[in-house]
Amino acid sequence: MAWLVLFIAGLLEVAWALGLKLTEGFTRPVPSLLTGAAIVGSMVLLAHASRTLPIGTAYAVWVGVGVVGASIGGVVLYDEPVTAARMAFLGLLVVSIIGLKLTSPES
Repeated sequence: MAWLVLFIAGLLEVAWALGLKLTEGFTRPVPSLLTGAAIVGSMVLLAHASRTLPIGTAYAVWVGVGVVGASIGGVVLYDEPVTAARMAFLGLLVVSIIGLKLTSPES
């Protein structure tokens, strides 16, 4: 269950990271409120997952899910560049996340 909570926390991290662009420096109220809610929700779920999972593992997976998701979202939503090197390094992050899951004592 902690892994599912952690994954959802990572998805909320993706949401707030992508939402930051829409806030225009927190000058737009609705995107700012939604982004703020995603930040709080993400942190609350990360804290909940870290009750069971080692904090180093939980934090690394949370950040990794956020980086991969925000990078893909940036490409899809904001026309950010796609290069072979960028995709290869994102692939390495995915492999690292899977490796942390497989080697965690709470797998």
